[in-house]
Amino acid sequence: MTRVLSVAAERFPIAGTFTISRESKTEAAVICCTIGEAGAIGRGECVPYRRYGETMESVAAAIESARKAIERGAARAELQQVLPAGAARNALDCALWDLEAKLTGSRVASLICAAAPRPLATAYTLSLGTPEAMAAQARANRHRPLLKVKIGGEGDIARIRAVAEAAPDSRLILDANEGWNDQNLAENLAEAARLGVALIEQPLPAGRDTLLGEIEHPVPICADESAHVAADVPGLVGRYDVVNIKLDKTGGLTAALELHEAARNAGLAIMVGCMVGTSLAMAPAVLLAQDADFVDLDGPLLLAQDRTPALAYEGSLVSAPEPALWG
Repeated sequence: MTRVLSVAAERFPIAGTFTISRESKTEAAVICCTIGEAGAIGRGECVPYRRYGETMESVAAAIESARKAIERGAARAELQQVLPAGAARNALDCALWDLEAKLTGSRVASLICAAAPRPLATAYTLSLGTPEAMAAQARANRHRPLLKVKIGGEGDIARIRAVAEAAPDSRLILDANEGWNDQNLAENLAEAARLGVALIEQPLPAGRDTLLGEIEHPVPICADESAHVAADVPGLVGRYDVVNIKLDKTGGLTAALELHEAARNAGLAIMVGCMVGTSLAMAPAVLLAQDADFVDLDGPLLLAQDRTPALAYEGSLVSAPEPALWG
């Protein structure tokens, strides 16, 4: 068996500027891995994330450190020991899933989905801005059934009210990205409940979220930065109601399936989310999300240009990937 690993850094422009509580960016910087074997090619994409100490350079170096293992035939189970959870392992793990499907003529969906995959309604993300700017974004997307609202600072109540008024028929997810604190948490939760918000993501910083286990949750609270892998689940129970599973955090689909099972067994609901990447990054997550309670796989919708071939989006509905893309 001869395998060849290729690694490429790629950049895709975002339509405008994407802003959260920590940063703004105008492009999606991703790393794509291809693993070739016996005439077949498997692909995987990851998004290095500065919040977790990742850069394009560090993730590329981590992938290179696994080259010998991959090219001598390491399978997904061995990869879990070769690299830690994170973006680098995600790209390699997803490439191995895709390669296996191509070599065997099978579909990943047949291995991990209980039924034939169906189109899913994804959230659409509104970038953090002034209440007026966010209301304009909401008004332009009021036809979408689920909007994810980036917040996380002073004046969040005004932002939430502005969005709710501009898109009265859309369900809302608030994503604070660790931007709230012990002092404003109760007030913000109460206003979110009054406005009928469906979910709040990571209101307090990871590691400083003890208060969430001591207060009522008038709106369900989702762990994002606090939840990476299955081993994190016991520490979430009692503080969170939902877990946001992202492949770049878990380190690939293999570990994401483990986190999914652990969360369900612990009585937690499931959200499947993403970083801002292309359809190749979303493809495995669409299959993982088939039974999710919340789906947030809008990365390609935020880009000025996606890769080809791409996932099929019809409004907010995203369909499962075709083999030419992944899986």
